[in-house]
This record gives sequence, C-alpha cells and structure tokens, in this order.
Amino acid sequence: MSAPEEDTFPSEDGDVEAMEASGSDEDEMDEEREDGTEEAKVYVPGLQPLQPGEELEMDRSAYHMYHECQTGAPCLSFDVLRDEEGDGREEFPLSMLLCAGTQADTALSNRLIVMRMYNLYGTQKAKEGEGSSDEESDDEEDEDKKPQMELAMMPHYGGINRVRVTKRGEQSLAAVWSEKGQVEIFDLRPQCEAVHSSAAMAAFIKQQKEATPLFSFSGHMTEGFAIDWSPKVPGRLISGDCKKNIHVWEPREDGASWQIDQRPFSSHTKSVEDLQWSPTEATVFASCSVDQSIRVWDTRAPPNSMLSANEAHSSDVNVISWNRTEPFLVSGGDDGHLKVWDLRQFQSGRPVATFKQHSAPITSVEWNPVDSSVYAASGADDVVSQWDLSVESCDVGARAEGVKDLPPQLLFLHQGQSEVKEIHWHPQIPGALVSTALSGFNVFRTISV
Repeated sequence: MSAPEEDTFPSEDGDVEAMEASGSDEDEMDEEREDGTEEAKVYVPGLQPLQPGEELEMDRSAYHMYHECQTGAPCLSFDVLRDEEGDGREEFPLSMLLCAGTQADTALSNRLIVMRMYNLYGTQKAKEGEGSSDEESDDEEDEDKKPQMELAMMPHYGGINRVRVTKRGEQSLAAVWSEKGQVEIFDLRPQCEAVHSSAAMAAFIKQQKEATPLFSFSGHMTEGFAIDWSPKVPGRLISGDCKKNIHVWEPREDGASWQIDQRPFSSHTKSVEDLQWSPTEATVFASCSVDQSIRVWDTRAPPNSMLSANEAHSSDVNVISWNRTEPFLVSGGDDGHLKVWDLRQFQSGRPVATFKQHSAPITSVEWNPVDSSVYAASGADDVVSQWDLSVESCDVGARAEGVKDLPPQLLFLHQGQSEVKEIHWHPQIPGALVSTALSGFNVFRTISV
C-alpha cells in the first residue's frame, strides 16, 4: 500500500484547491512567479484537458489519510465489514476489514477475499521542530508507519459481480452475485479469523479449497448485479437480475438457509441495476433499472411497486442510495447526472436537486452514514466526487479563478484511479472513504469531510 502520484481536488467549503501543473518549456517562462518558481494552477477534471507536457501532482495537505493497494485481479465490487474496534474512531493508526470479489480473466482464477488493512497513518508530517532530527530515527519511524495488509482468499468459480455483507448474530455473511447466474451466501468467519491471526491464517491456507456457499439460489435464471441486506431484519435479503425480476429472501431459524418467494416483484421492464432497503421500514425497498425508472416497493403487497418515477433519468439508472436518517434517495445514471429525491414528493417524478459534474456514467453513489447531508459518487470519468447538500451559494467565499461556476455543494474531486467501479464510506471511521477500480483500491479521508 502506498500513496498515489497524482490527484485533483476541491477542498473545504466547496472551494477548489490549486493543483500544480508542470507545463512545457515554452510555457514555463510565462508561468514563473517573480521568485522563479512555477505558479500553481487550478485543475478541474472534465473542464480543462491537460496540455502536452503537463502532469498533475498530488497535494497531500488535501487529505487527512491516503493509501492505495492492489489485490491482483481487479475487484469490481466490495463491502465494508464491521469490526470490533469501535465506532467513531479517528485516532491513527487505523484499521479496517473489507470483503471483495474479483473479476479475473478466467473463471477459475477468481477469489472471494477478506482483507484487513491496518497500521494506516495520516498524511500529515510532524511539525517542524517536533521529534528527532536524526535521519536514521526518521527512517525507523517511517518504517514503523508503513501500512500493512492481510488477505484471506477463497477460490470462487466465476467472476463476482457484486458483494454485500452483513452481521447476523455471530455470523459475518457475504451475499455474492456472480456471472454463474447464482446468488450465493458465504460464512466469512474462517477468513475473518485468518486475517487476525498468523496461526489461523496458516490453517486457512492449508485447508484452502473452492469457496463452498452456505446457501445458493439459482431461481433468477440469469446473472445480475442488484443485491442488498436489510438493516432492520438480520438475514433478510433482496436480489434483482438482468431480466427485470426481484426476489425477497427470508432467513430461516437454522441460520443456514433462506425461504425465497418464487413470485418475483416485476414492475420493471428491463434489467434491475441496484436495490436498497429502507433504513427505517422493514418491508420497504427501492430499485432502479435500465428502463430509466426508480421504484419503491412494499414486500406485503407483491408483485407491483407502490411508487415510481418512470423517467427518473434520460438513460439507464445505475445506482441508488437511501439516506439513513432523512427521507431522501440519491441516484446516478448513464447520463452522468446525480439526482436527489424527496420520498415525500416522489410521485411527482421531479427530483429536488440535480447535479451534472461527472462527464461519464455514474458507477456508484452512497450517503455518508454519519452526516445526512453528505454523499459521495464515482463515475466512469475516473473521478470520485464528494457533495454536501447543506452548503448554499451564500456560504461559499471567494473562489479561485476557473472554479467559480462549480456547484457550491461540490466539496471535493478525487482522481488517481482508472475505471472506478464502487465506493463505500466506512461506517465506523468518520469521513473515511474506500474506492475500488481496475487499477486497485484507494483508502482516503479528505479535508472536506
């Protein structure tokens, strides 16, 4: 795990930080300051392409924490496992548990992975004059602060489309949608033990074989991507496929099997792309689809949806996220738009806010679990954006030239990854965001959140 070489960002209060762009020889004379140093310029992704010879340099002061890592084959989906380290923790070094699934070149090369990242330190160096000035001591300190990672990997036949995890009693469960056209449930206990203990890891590696699911369901008849665990009923699950069908799973008391209603929820006319349970009502969930609609359902009234916005986006609706404390949904589509919906006015079909900052389809979106006005999104334009709906135009002071026209709610634009696929806030580490892409994982906290 290491820091990236390049990044761009806006900063606190919706303003955009300047990023140094090194120009060609012809430009350097014009851009030098009086002291002979090159002038830093603001760079906004999508608005101003880099000129020949220019490159971006990361300003580490824009991050409280930044690390990156790779796992071999790319993981296009992951989820955060809650751990026993406590909530609201911000003191370095930090640690976290993730569960991810690979999309390897061949079906036999895929893995279901539990990873433990630990010894994660912040980006800020000690202030001048603090600590030892001895170079050898500094080198030793840097060595002590190197991030570490443990991986427990189980072979999985077939690429993994999406992973979602939950706790049910003492069990840590992963629901996996794979290209096999099956939804499988895995007990992650052996992997979680392995990443915390060298003895358990040795035993895990010795016994390693293809991942055996606790339970699997082949009733979808085709593959899919949409899946979500209920936050209100432990073990309750929904899954949606590329043929428009949604199934609800009810856990049985044995803890190892589920009752699945063979009658699908079927108001969508095309592929179901994402699903989200209501954080407050145990029987209500939302869905989005290639048919451009967002729908809200109640499991007590199958098979049709209760509410719908039939033309929510002008093209495929890829992702949705349900605010944990407010009656809001945020959605992202192939049109690059991010839309915020007030569920109290949902039937009107009109969002309460629309943002078009990304220049390519939205690939992931999620509300901050501890700040109901903040959400993050990622796009196929290789950008992760952070937003705060509580910011208004009058709250923003003087802004740098080139960024005056940006939405005041835009807090931060993060780059450095190629083809970002999914993002998640860490529920126990305020402000920490994890993103996965074809180029690997980023783990960071910006100065804006």
